[in-house]
Parts: sequence; C-alpha cells; structure tokens
Amino acid sequence: MFLEEQLSRLSDVKRARASSVTGNVLVHYNSGNTVQTIAALLEEIVSDYRTKRSCRESENSRPELSPGAPPSPVGGPFSEGFQGSSIHKGIKGLLPSPWGTEAPCPKPWHAMDCESILQEWGTSIFSGLPRESAAENLQKYGLNTLPESEGRSRWSIFIDQFKSIPVALLGVSAGISVATGGVVDALVIMGVVVINAAIGFVTEDNAERTIESLKTLVRPSAQVVRDGIVTEVGMEEVALGDLLELKPGVYIAADSRLIESSNLTVDESSLTGESLPVAKTHQRVLAQSTPLADRLNMLYMGTLVTGGQGLAVVVATGRGTELGQLRLLVEDAGAPETPLEKQLARIGNQLVAISGAICGAVFLMGIARGSGLLYMLNASIALAVAAVPEGLTAVATTTLAIGINKMKNQKVLIRHLSAVETLGAIQTICFDKTGTVTQNRMTAQRVYAGDKRIEVSDTLFNWENGCLDVPSCRELMDLLHVAILCSESNIAKRGNEYILQGSSTENALLNMALKAGFDLCRVRESYPILKTNHRAEDRHFMGTLHGCQDGRKLVAVKGSPLEVLAMCDWRMCDGEKIALTDEDRRSIDIENERMAGDALRVLGFASLVADDEKAFDSSRGLVWLGLVGMADPVREGVKDLIARFHEAKIETIMITGDQSPTAYAIGRDLKLSREAPLEIMDSTHLADVDADALRSLSRRIHVFARVSPAHKLQIVQALQRAGHVVAMTGDGINDGPALKAADVGVALGKSGTDIAREVADVVLENDDLETMIVAVSHGRTIYSNIRKALHFLLSTNFSEIMVMFAAGAVGLGHPLTAMQLLWINLLSDIFPGLALALEPPEPDVMKRPPRNPEEPIVTGSDFKRLTVESAVMSAGALATYGYGITKYGMGANAGTLAFHSLTLAQLLHAFSCRSEHHSIFSKERMPANPYLNVALSASLGLQVLTMVVPGLRGLLGLTPITLVDAVWIGSSAALPLLVNEATKAPSQEGLS
Repeated sequence: MFLEEQLSRLSDVKRARASSVTGNVLVHYNSGNTVQTIAALLEEIVSDYRTKRSCRESENSRPELSPGAPPSPVGGPFSEGFQGSSIHKGIKGLLPSPWGTEAPCPKPWHAMDCESILQEWGTSIFSGLPRESAAENLQKYGLNTLPESEGRSRWSIFIDQFKSIPVALLGVSAGISVATGGVVDALVIMGVVVINAAIGFVTEDNAERTIESLKTLVRPSAQVVRDGIVTEVGMEEVALGDLLELKPGVYIAADSRLIESSNLTVDESSLTGESLPVAKTHQRVLAQSTPLADRLNMLYMGTLVTGGQGLAVVVATGRGTELGQLRLLVEDAGAPETPLEKQLARIGNQLVAISGAICGAVFLMGIARGSGLLYMLNASIALAVAAVPEGLTAVATTTLAIGINKMKNQKVLIRHLSAVETLGAIQTICFDKTGTVTQNRMTAQRVYAGDKRIEVSDTLFNWENGCLDVPSCRELMDLLHVAILCSESNIAKRGNEYILQGSSTENALLNMALKAGFDLCRVRESYPILKTNHRAEDRHFMGTLHGCQDGRKLVAVKGSPLEVLAMCDWRMCDGEKIALTDEDRRSIDIENERMAGDALRVLGFASLVADDEKAFDSSRGLVWLGLVGMADPVREGVKDLIARFHEAKIETIMITGDQSPTAYAIGRDLKLSREAPLEIMDSTHLADVDADALRSLSRRIHVFARVSPAHKLQIVQALQRAGHVVAMTGDGINDGPALKAADVGVALGKSGTDIAREVADVVLENDDLETMIVAVSHGRTIYSNIRKALHFLLSTNFSEIMVMFAAGAVGLGHPLTAMQLLWINLLSDIFPGLALALEPPEPDVMKRPPRNPEEPIVTGSDFKRLTVESAVMSAGALATYGYGITKYGMGANAGTLAFHSLTLAQLLHAFSCRSEHHSIFSKERMPANPYLNVALSASLGLQVLTMVVPGLRGLLGLTPITLVDAVWIGSSAALPLLVNEATKAPSQEGLS
C-alpha cells in the first residue's frame, strides 16, 4: 500500500507492512529512531496523501514545509522532536506510486451510494467503462495482479545444502582432523560435504522448478462491460472502474461495489471462513465501521457467485484488494510446509535427539575404556552424522515433484503440491453427473405437449399417428419459441450454418428448434429481450421478458417441471388456451416421472403474453406448454471406472441437479451401490436438514438429486464432518464452491469451465475420467515410496548405531572408523534412497483401502519392524567382526570385515524395503525398478573399488581380504536379507 511504499524508501526503515484488514501497520526501523518518531511520520504521510488526493494535484506539486515550522498535519503528543529527524527529511519528494504511476484513493466504498461510486470512476451502469479509461487506469494504477513471494534462487538452494546439523558436525570433524594432523582426512570429509550438497542441489532445484510451474497452469478471466459490450479479459487486465457482469459461477476478479443485484449469493469462505453462501444486495448503504464479513453490498476478489445476477464496479485491484492485503501479510513467511514435510521435520528432530544421546554414550564408553579424547570425539561426530538421515525432507519434496511430472505426462495436471499427498488418502469421490459422468452432449429425444407424446429423431418429430407436421401443432410451436428465447446461449450465423455457444442443455433445445425449421436469429430479433431472471438457490427455473411487435410483453419460462407447473393456471390444447385442472396436473406429473425413469433430463416450459411487466415479476398465471426430455450419454468406460474405485475401497457418490427418477436410473446402471439397494436423496429441502442428520445420511447415500451449487457444498462438508477425505469432480460453473471446499477438487480440462479449473486442485487435461484412477494410484504410490525411502534410511542408520554401541558396550573396541562411517553414509543414504522413491506402483496398490490421513508417516509398529531389521543387519556385521577378531585380533583387519559386511547388508536391504508384504519368496513378482538396479550397481562398484584400489583402501583404513573373508562377508550380508524377507507378514498393512 501507499504507506509501505513511502516507508520502504527511507534508509532508517528496514521493512513496513500495512493491513487494511486489521488496520495495523508493522514497522521495523533502525535503533537510532523512537516510537514517537515513527508515529509522527505515519501521521504526516497519511495527512499528505489525503491532501494530494482531494486536491487532485500532480505528484510534483506537494507543498514544501517551511524551515523550522512544525508540521501542522501531525500535531498530537508524538510530534515533539520530529522535525529534526533524518526520516522527516527523507520523505520530501516521494512519489505516491505503489502501483503504476499513482496510488488509488482508498475509501469506505460500502458507506457510499451507487451513484457516487459511478461518478467517482466515470462508469455508466448501461455502457460500463470506456475502453480508453480502462487502459488509462491500468497504466495509472497498474495491473490487477496479486503479490507473489519470490521462489528460491539457485544460489539460495545451494547455500541451504550447508545449513543442517549433519553438515555442521562434519565441519567440526574436519576441524578436529586438521588439529590432529589429518589434513587428508579433513579434505575427504569436506569432499563428502560437497558431494552431498551437489546431489541435494540438483534434486531440490529440479523440484523447485516443477513446483514453481504449478502457478501458471490456469489463467483466470473475467467478463466486464466496456463501451456497452460485454468483453472477456484476463483477470490481470481488470481495471479500476470496470463494470463486472455477475452470474452463477463467476469468479470475482477484484474488490467491487454492487450497483445492481437480484437474488445474488456469494461464497466468501476463502476470505471470511463463512461456509454458507452470503446473500448480497446493492440497496443498502452501510456504516463505515461495518466489519468486512457484514458488508453485504461489497464483493471481494477470490470469492465466487453461487446464485442470482448483478452488476458491480471495481473499486480495488491487485494488492489493494483484501485478498492482496492478506497476501502481503504472509509475503515474508515463505511457502507453507505440506503436512508431509512437517511430519518429516518432526521425525528428523526426534532422531537428532535420540542419536545424540546414543552417540554421547558411545563417546563416554570409549573414554572410559582408555580411547583418546580427540579420536572418540571424531568417531562420535561421524556416527552422529551417519545416524541422522539429513535428506528426509529433500527426498519427500523430490518424490512429490517427480510424481507431479509423471502425472503431467499422463494428462493429469496438479495445481497444488499438497494435493499429491491427499490423492492417496481419498476415501469418497463425488461425481457431478452432467459433463463428468456423462458426455455433456445433450440431445432432445422426447416432447410432451398438448397431450401428444412426440419422439424427436434426427430430422423428424414422430407421434402415435406418424410424422408430425410441426407448424400445425400450436403447443409445440409455442414451446420451441420459448426454448429459443429463454436461453443464455449465444447464436451466430455464418452462411447457412449456426454457431451455438452455451450450455449443452440449451444448445440441445436450440438444435431441436433448428430441426423444426426455425430461424433462430429472426425469432430473437422479433422478440427482443428486456429482462432476465436466472436460476437461484431457491428457484430452479429461468425466466425472460421480451417485447412483442404489438407493444405487449412475452414472459418465457423454463426449468424444473414441478416448479414451472406450479406457476401455471392454463394450458394449451389443440391450439386453444384452457384452464389447467388437477387431472391435467396429475397427467403431466405422470409423464414427467415416466421420462425421468428413462434417464432423461426433463424441463418444463410455460409462457404468457401480457400488457405489462407485472406478470414477469409475479411469475403467476402462466400458460403450460409442455415437457422436453433430453438424454446425455454416459461417458464410455465410466461403469468400469466406478467398479475400479470400489475395488480400491473408495466410496462413490453421484451429485446431480436432475430429478430423482432420472438420477436413480443412471445410478442404478452405474452400480453405484455395488450389489446393495441404491439409496437416493432428493435435495430440494436439504437446507432444512440438521447438520448432524446430514452427516449421518451422507455415509449411506449413493445419489443426491435436484442439487443446487450450495447443496453440493453442503454435501461435501457433511462428508468431511463424517471423517471422510473427499474428492469432488466437476466441470461447470455451479461446481466451483464444492470443488474449492473438497479435500481434492478435480476439474475437466477441455470441456470444463474456467471457474472449475481455477478453483480445482487437479485438472484432467483430456477429460478422461480414467486418468482419475491413474491420479489416485500415483498419489498412493508416491506416499508409499516416501515411506519406503524413509524405512530404508532409518533402518540402515540405526544398524550403524547398533554396531558401534554394542561393540563398545562389550569392550570390543570400535569396528568402524569415522571415515568408514562417512563412506557408508555416502554410499547407502543417497542413491538407493532416491531410487526407492521412484518405485513403480505395486500390483495390489489399488486393491488396498485408502490410508488413514491421521496416521503418522511412521507408526509405532513401523518403528518396531525397522528396529528388528536393523538388529538383524547389525548382528551379521558383529558376527563377521567377531570372526575377524578371532582370526586377526582386534584391529584394522577385523574392522575391514565389519565395514564390508555392514555396507553390503545395507545395500541388499534396499530390496527388502521395496515392499513390506511382498518378499523375494512371494509368487507374485514385483515390477522392475531400473533406477534401483542402477543405484545398487553403482554403489556396489564403488564398494569393490575400496577393495582393489590401494589409495582408496588406505584412505579408509582398510586391509586386503582373503577368499574365506569374502565368503564370510557375503554370507553375513545376505543372511539378514533372507531373514527380514522371511519374517514379512503378507497380509499386514504398513509401509508399502
């Protein structure tokens, strides 16, 4: 904001942050100033800003303060001693330009009337903002972009590799080596540090670039009125003073003041935390002190229109919006850690404490048995370094980033890093029917008008007496007129071809009219539209008012058959208008049920010609015209997809705006309930259902019918309250709130709307729901692979501690030197650990139940298992060490055997960590992991070099080995693998 810009330019102020949400200013200043000085400075800046805006002066016309005169705008108890400060001298000549070339004037827009706001920005309620003014405002005040925290630079990523406890310990170890004359040892230790840093830098840099690219996957847009034309522009091009057109599903591009509204409701949960949509109105002027959540005449950036319609003038953009201010408050906080990263950090801290205590014990035991102080200090530090797997968080981040790239190659776009974790924990998936389960390619198939049941084919209208002559059927003609007029689809004509842009439902109705021979453009020209009433939360129909050539008004209505029928008192029969009887209503209701039972989406149609607009406002006394049943084919493969979700122990729920019979027929065909009876709930009165009751019902309902956008949100939240991890799929503007609230929101990339893609966590690029199974499989596999890598790192590191501790405790000296421990750490911790993070999915990954999201990444049973595995490896190494002592005596020869035995055992242990329940003895083979094969081959090759290269052998303090020694080493390394594999429980769920 303006204050931040001015303060940040002063040398005596380090940092400043202002919040319009809290009304506070946080100033970090140098010690040479006082609180009184800063307070006086703030008062002058604010006063000066107000003066300049009110006078509309140029930025160079600020009046200079007279030398020695007190600054009159300040006053107050803090003004004393202010004038002589260096800060005061620095504020002269500053330009008010936090955006563009000038800062907009913040005002209490909610306390101003509509006319004043329109005049303030030179906006017309009819024609919006002139294009020249929009361009001028963008140049003057800047683009409508939110502040983004800068990503980590490559230099900072590299430097961060050295900011860890293990690296600090290695530095101390290198220093001790230099102090004791071991310069070569010190160089080797620092070489290990550099190698670790290089590998960490490469993996983290690639992960950072992948995560940074997630920000540009979706570019939201907005519809503004400029020069009387509704124009779609990128969100960043929305200018102050722009007139926003509001309708269901619109994403609010900037903070705005309502100018017109009709049954408008907005989801403000992203800003205020309010879970239910808020009713908005332009007719109230509020007090200046009204809290943000109660400003019913204001709309805020990042919120979503869920119902109704309206117009609003943009009064704040970019960082001047409430959302922008919230971004500024957390700008310096850095990217938040994912839940997984937090768990790994916590485990790392616990390991530091545990290993520190054990290493301290090893150090004390060595001193007690007469070992040298510096020698034991060096050995203990090396053991501590080996014991702490410093790459835990890096492995997790790298695995997540690699998983994102893999899914991208399979046309699954991940927009948020945390979504990858959550994919593997999905317990319930909610499908929006239209466009998600179905192809969103509606075709009108049946019409019931004037007691006639009419079948619609490619070019013909057939009824029981044969082919119907459409112009001779007055009821059908009137119904088709309403279908053309009561529609939001845009119609364009190129030659003899019509281009329809709108929803699949409305386009299907227009195509039916084309089959009947109507000229769509001529019909609309003959009946110009005057008013529109969109569908709303409590109104499942749309109405339009049109002018007739004789001066009268035509009311056209379409929507839910029962609601439209309730507004009718008349019906058309054989071209005559007659009273609508109870018997007629029952017949219409029966026909509606029959169509819906055949899985058709049914709409009712009515109209009325009146002398004025009162009939439109009251929506009573209409003339019933008929029903239209439309079919939307189920997407190919969806039925098999549902079965695969059920196999993965994931519950499936279909949510649709269709009537219950239609929804029931589709749910039955898809076998949503498996073999159990299908449970369906009509959501018409869902708002009246108690939250606890809805939570209980949500556990057993398979289909929710007649659902509105707010209902979808309620259903998702009820499932979450019931303890479910919920995914929601959708493609339409009415799916936005539910997609946003779900644990994982999944949008369709091709046929989906911008709103759906903007708020979703996952985008299916090619609209193939089969890729949702791929996404869940990858989500489970990624989390599983992180656990595998963690299992390997912990068990191998624990084995090193056990070997050193056990040998020291029984007085057998120290089997491994500091250099040998570092070598083992370098060989086993890096490449095998990363290779395990790249494991392919296990054969049964989609046959297991979802993981419990509340369960820690390493449970108590996991710790028991990996402790046993570590003990077995340690036992093998100690047995070989004992053999060496027996043959050669205590010294380098015995230590060499223990070194080779433990290193080889750890490398072979990577095979065991590929799965907890699949073993090398299982009949079903695990998929090949070429990365692991390469990593182990390279590590084994390096280990062989320690045996044959004299220089390397001498550096590590090793001695040559005999053939019998090699047999002992191989046996003691292979035996732990066989024991650990044989003790796996095939049915046990754990690290997998």
